[in-house]
Amino acid sequence: MSYLTDKLRADAAAARGDAEITHVPGQMLDEVLSKVPMKRRSMLRGSIGASLTAIFGASALSACGGGGDDTPSASTPAATENFAVGFQKVDAAVGQKVSVPANYTSDVLFSAGDALITAGLSYQGTALSLSELEQVGGGQHDGMEFYAIPGRDPNKNGLLAINHESTDGFMLDLAARSDADKIKARLSNVGVDIVEIRLNETSNKWEVVVGSKYNKRYTGNTNYKTSGPAATVVGDVVGTINNCASGSTPWGTYLTCEESTDNYIDPTQNENGYGWVIEIDPLGELAALATPVKHTAMGRFDHENTAYMLNANNRMAFYMGDDSTPGGIYKFVPDGSYDPNNRAANATLLTQGKLYGAQFKPDGTGVWLELTQGKNGLVMGATDPGRTDRTTDTPTLVDFGTQADVVLQCKAASRVAGATQMDRPEWITVGADKKVYCALTNNGSRTVTDAANPRSTNPHGHIMQWTEDGNDATATTFKWEIFLLAGSQKLGAANLKGNINGDEFSSPDGLRIDPQGRLWVQTDASTSSGTTSVFGNNAMYHVDQTTKRSTRFLVGPDGCEITGLAYTPDLKTFFINIQHPGAGWPVAGETFGRSSTIVVRHNEGKPVGA
Repeated sequence: MSYLTDKLRADAAAARGDAEITHVPGQMLDEVLSKVPMKRRSMLRGSIGASLTAIFGASALSACGGGGDDTPSASTPAATENFAVGFQKVDAAVGQKVSVPANYTSDVLFSAGDALITAGLSYQGTALSLSELEQVGGGQHDGMEFYAIPGRDPNKNGLLAINHESTDGFMLDLAARSDADKIKARLSNVGVDIVEIRLNETSNKWEVVVGSKYNKRYTGNTNYKTSGPAATVVGDVVGTINNCASGSTPWGTYLTCEESTDNYIDPTQNENGYGWVIEIDPLGELAALATPVKHTAMGRFDHENTAYMLNANNRMAFYMGDDSTPGGIYKFVPDGSYDPNNRAANATLLTQGKLYGAQFKPDGTGVWLELTQGKNGLVMGATDPGRTDRTTDTPTLVDFGTQADVVLQCKAASRVAGATQMDRPEWITVGADKKVYCALTNNGSRTVTDAANPRSTNPHGHIMQWTEDGNDATATTFKWEIFLLAGSQKLGAANLKGNINGDEFSSPDGLRIDPQGRLWVQTDASTSSGTTSVFGNNAMYHVDQTTKRSTRFLVGPDGCEITGLAYTPDLKTFFINIQHPGAGWPVAGETFGRSSTIVVRHNEGKPVGA
């Protein structure tokens, strides 16, 4: 989650007198560093699918990226390729550029305000009408997935589904608009873009196919349906917001995650309409998803991303994190089974199922606590303990009379049931070996520690790893460990050092295990000089899952978060998002930065990582 989103959520919460979402003093690393002695001579000077997937047949869509979407299949790269990680590491750095390893190239593919729906229509410094804003690229690029187009070579042509978490205000011309139009303009800049891209074999550059029949925008002004236990309570919804990270399904649909439980851009909207997982069909084939659907069975909270796991019987689980300080880790198990031979039959699988919250026990075992009305204390007059990462909260009473109450008040339900409150759960990813990883970005306000969150005032975060008992997605017990503690040995205090082997980082956020089992970590640390002098700008790392050695692969420009990772099936093209960069990137001389999707490739045509 962008720190800009953090502020927007906090401002909106304060305006309505809600203390649950707050900016916590000490949350940002620079605030912590200002109070901690550092070893100066060590500081930097001056300045970080599902299976490809189930194959639906020659004419069907398969997801090519993301968490549990990466089990090797007939679409995965040929076994003759060498996928061993061998790139020359990139040094920590600051500056308005993207740094990649020697013998690699990065190119900008798609930026905020770029043409998408109509050829020739883009933001070029002249104000766009409200209808025109709905036709150009959105702002604050975040989570992202790649999808094949039936009958085409997916290594040269496909679709990107891109989340837009917040606004790139430079293109909205807010000062000249009425108050009502200011809201519509801001809402036009968030949501999801479906973008057809192709490799231009003349220039050997990837490009957007402007005007493609597949290109669409789903924004804060679009209509959405709802499904599941709270559908009759919530009804149809106008708009989506805070589309942070994402996920895919085995049947090739896109899951965009709302990382806010209210519409802070348009607070006149009922807050129950936000904080959901939304399913979109990038191909536009499924009648059940002709209008995107918010699935209430998956719970209402500050969703970061989704990642799934299939078992041998095609039952599945979708893992999710609540990006709150603190927040829970959840699992949703649909009632039905995935049918690899009938894509349309899967289009309603996410409407019904069981929702669970994770409890991490001190002995390294864990339990999935069922969040069903009438179970685990979810009854009328239940006692919500509040935040358990500190001692200042007063318990409150919550009524859970129906399953709609449970999913609408999912955060409270998780706490009542006894799920562990974690240090800001962000991306979750599932490997082909069925190990699950979760990034816990930070929690500067933690004063009460536990086995799974062992550091007080945890400014750097950590990464968890767990394995379901029996490697079964539907299991209700698991075993867990802390994979690594982020931080730097350059810092004085013990809770700031971490235990990273290799290139150190702070605030892990984006996680993805690619189809070759390689773990990639993206960071979202503070962009102040107090942070960048230790770690450099936000960056992307490869972390070996056996040795836990971290190697820096890419460094972003000043001011940015590195987020979003998708790739072609041959893994020779990586798509990565640069969110909220500083002025002058990617266009030198501009007084603002443009959030953008970039393409990273090896100059000799080898798989990325070589």
